[in-house]
Amino acid sequence: MRIGDIPIGNGEPLILISGLNVLENKAAAIESARITQDIAHHHGIPLVFKASFDKANRSRADAFRGPGLDEGLHMLAAVKRETGLPVLTDIHESGHAKIAGEVVDCLQVPAFLSRQTDLIAACAATGLPVNLKKAQFIAPADFRMAVEKLRSFGAQNVMVTDRGSTFGYNNLVADMRGLVQIREFAPVCFDATHAVQYPGADDGASGGDRRFVSPLSRAAVATGIDALFVEAHPDPLEAPCDGPSQLTYDALDALLSEVTAVERALAALSDDVRKRASCTL
Repeated sequence: MRIGDIPIGNGEPLILISGLNVLENKAAAIESARITQDIAHHHGIPLVFKASFDKANRSRADAFRGPGLDEGLHMLAAVKRETGLPVLTDIHESGHAKIAGEVVDCLQVPAFLSRQTDLIAACAATGLPVNLKKAQFIAPADFRMAVEKLRSFGAQNVMVTDRGSTFGYNNLVADMRGLVQIREFAPVCFDATHAVQYPGADDGASGGDRRFVSPLSRAAVATGIDALFVEAHPDPLEAPCDGPSQLTYDALDALLSEVTAVERALAALSDDVRKRASCTL
């Protein structure tokens, strides 16, 4: 599949999906995109900028949701115009698919809504690539059904993003076997920052522990993924949503150093295996 001009899967290099958990204002969105673009470029990783215009599934009624559809899409259009980056955003209502699809390069279906037939049908109807987030309550291999449903509506470019699965209360477990299983039927992306969340554990909001973003990302890249999803913020402690699981830009830079080293090591090992095999023929 492709998002904009960026190929994904089928042996293509790892890509990065990164940006803000939720849009706050236009200036901050453009600054975030530019900083993230510079970091990704430094490491030679293609970047898709991600940001949400509405966090519609918050636990609390008074939680920050974002600027909304119209203002949010105006911000994302400005990001595309100023940086040239392909842009991804999530939608929660079927009626938003066509509207958002006129601005962004990829539509994302949230994990909690990944089996909502009307929503995924509306996404497919846009003809855009779709990033289908795996619900935490569905086993990786079983998520094939959601992908097949989306493809049955005509979607040609489908990627699955996994953050792990519900593990008791207020916790997730990221099982690397699941990434292998998902990759058998779709390009797979690992959501490193949502994987370290503690859902609902912070007084009705998602807690988290960003210490585990790096080791889980390294493991996922070593397992074999097509994309890495990481949210970053200039000051995660002040982020309006999901601050405990987000990275600073310096931490994102360090993380990309680690995962690109893993990717290079795997490529070198693969080349060595092929050379050894050719010598024995």
